Amino acid sequence: MLCKALRPKFSQLAKAAVGQLQEWPAAQVLLQGHDGTVTSVAFSPDGTKVVSGSNDMSVRVWDAESCVPIGSPLHGHSGYVQSVAFSPDGTRVVTGSFDTTLIVWDVKRGVQIGSSFQGHSAPVNSVAFSPDGTRIVSGSRDNTLRIWDAEKGVQIGSPLQGHTHYVQSVAFSPDGTRIVSGSYDRTVRVWDTEGGQVGKSFEGHSNQVQSVAFSPDGSRIVSGSSDGTVRIWDAEKGVQIGRPLEGHTHSVQSVSFSPDGTRIVTGSYDNTIRVWDTEGTQIGRSLEGHTHWVQSIAISPDGKKIVSGSSDKSVRIWKGDCVNVSNQSLGHNDYIQSVAFSPDGTRIATSSGDQTVRIWDAKNRVQIGSPLTGHSHWVQFIAFSPDGKKIVSCSSDKTIRVWDANTGVQIGDPFHGHTGAVNSVAYSFNGKKIVSGSDDHTIRVWNPKKGLQSSKPLTGHAAPVQSVAFSSDGKRIVSGSNDKTVRIWDRKKGAQIGSPLQGHTDIVQSVGFSPNGLRIVSGSWDKTVRIWDVKTGAQIGHTLEGHTDMVLSTAFSPDGTKIVSGSSDKTVRIWDSVACAQIGCPLEGHDGWVKSVSFSADGAEVVSGSYDMTVRIWDAKGYVQFCKNYDPGHPICFSTVASHFLQDGETLLDATFDDEEGLHQNVRLHKDGWIRGSHGQLLLWIPPTMQQPFYDMWTKVVIPRGGVELDLSQMVHGEHWNECFIPAK
Repeated sequence: MLCKALRPKFSQLAKAAVGQLQEWPAAQVLLQGHDGTVTSVAFSPDGTKVVSGSNDMSVRVWDAESCVPIGSPLHGHSGYVQSVAFSPDGTRVVTGSFDTTLIVWDVKRGVQIGSSFQGHSAPVNSVAFSPDGTRIVSGSRDNTLRIWDAEKGVQIGSPLQGHTHYVQSVAFSPDGTRIVSGSYDRTVRVWDTEGGQVGKSFEGHSNQVQSVAFSPDGSRIVSGSSDGTVRIWDAEKGVQIGRPLEGHTHSVQSVSFSPDGTRIVTGSYDNTIRVWDTEGTQIGRSLEGHTHWVQSIAISPDGKKIVSGSSDKSVRIWKGDCVNVSNQSLGHNDYIQSVAFSPDGTRIATSSGDQTVRIWDAKNRVQIGSPLTGHSHWVQFIAFSPDGKKIVSCSSDKTIRVWDANTGVQIGDPFHGHTGAVNSVAYSFNGKKIVSGSDDHTIRVWNPKKGLQSSKPLTGHAAPVQSVAFSSDGKRIVSGSNDKTVRIWDRKKGAQIGSPLQGHTDIVQSVGFSPNGLRIVSGSWDKTVRIWDVKTGAQIGHTLEGHTDMVLSTAFSPDGTKIVSGSSDKTVRIWDSVACAQIGCPLEGHDGWVKSVSFSADGAEVVSGSYDMTVRIWDAKGYVQFCKNYDPGHPICFSTVASHFLQDGETLLDATFDDEEGLHQNVRLHKDGWIRGSHGQLLLWIPPTMQQPFYDMWTKVVIPRGGVELDLSQMVHGEHWNECFIPAK
């Protein structure tokens, strides 16, 4: 909102060239006024107002656009205000309180209408108007629901009884004939407004149910619980639909459907707000800003705003089409396990915990064709054939499958033989053999045309085999295992060559041969990368240290001079394989473990796949050249469009480096949200909602699309900051 108002006077600012929040930085607006926890918030039916209730025993009404209070706080309750709700016509607000009463307020005049509704014998936790505005339902710590005449303030019929603990949340169905309730007894119940409970209780949550809501068509119910999950239910059958929505790390306090029923918004004690599709996939990054528990959320009628109330005493309004955004993870909806460039560099293949393999256009960042489906469990690893015409995949379903890389059709039947999850596969140099490693402790070699094993399994590892690879001539195989060893095998003889390569102190997660077959690289959960001499079995040089968590993937560059590694510390690192030293600083941008990395066939690019469900392509060649031949005039750009680079960026790339400390530091986004130069010079601050996914200076592509790219081409900074203002004429 502020950005929109001031943009005409401040023309030379940074802009969001690509991404969901075009009116950057208007991501959230803070509303302050309450002196206690904000327990409940709601939008008016026309979306122009917000009402909030608080432990300070007051109710406040806010203008949803200007974000300023309307009138004075509403006082009348003698206890915490636990719940607030607008009437369907927006003229009234009902509130429920710790003082066991309900009060109806005139929104325009800011006064109480009639007397308090009395009947509950314990605090009122939740209130809601019926769709026609004639009735109000309330849920209480006396374990009952009560229905009230909204005009007369008298109870209609007897209390609805059945819950064996506090009733924490209530809501009417869109047609007003049913009520849903959630309780500390861990159940969700549906009630007929005329005749009591309908059917059996909905059971599945393992802890208190904190919030419930009907979908706009009344066919589904969503619930949030202290067990940290969100669940969707068939409102008629009382059965859970799909798997729980998991991601919050603490109690889910508030849930709501979007107006079109395609999205669910949740607020949690982990201080975040999350948006989900109804299939159970989180959309985009969590909305962060609250400094304490999120107690309540609500969605505006047009679906373009979210309001939240928190124990940090604030109300926040989130803008920028937060709810109806396109899913940034259109593609995989679970962790990415493996990535691979096609031999010609035009395509990228990815595999995921969602049981699919997908192929992407590396340049245009779009998925090619439909997902490759067939596996019934996580797809752990993939590899292109040397001619790029086939893809091999392996899975925790214990099978290996070969696919036509152009049509996406599975070729032949799955390869069966392993008795445990298959963790790694690789083609031989001529494509005539495939090697696999499994949790069953064995390595197997296959004839891909026949789908049969070429020889007996290679045995020797005392624990699951995590990674396998062929030498460039196809005569040897290398393997890494949970037994902390690396082993080399003679493919034809089916026998181990020499003794195990020992040195790692934890699981060996990744192994690979150098292009000339003389060296082996390995990455381990012990946070290190090691290089080995194939002939002698001895470690070459010192251990490569720098990662602060498990090393999950490693690979040599095509010329063998560099190694790339990915880690659960969320970084990608490039190493000089001869000097055994890290080149530059870590490549940052992923918001989850980096599970897989690989060089392109020409060595110019690195691809990485992450548990944040994105794939990134990095300018490896440019980064290495920058680090070795420092150029303070290198463009500072956070976009795929080269013309979006920052003018006069030399002042941020100071050439006076201390290699022990600076390692040719990039201009990059730091954890506090500031983009800083090589010696901490401030450039600009990025709001939390825009920080993931975000473009690093060396990021060429993020797949799928959706991350924020900055246009810095018109931005003034440093000593010239005052030139951004255009004075009034």
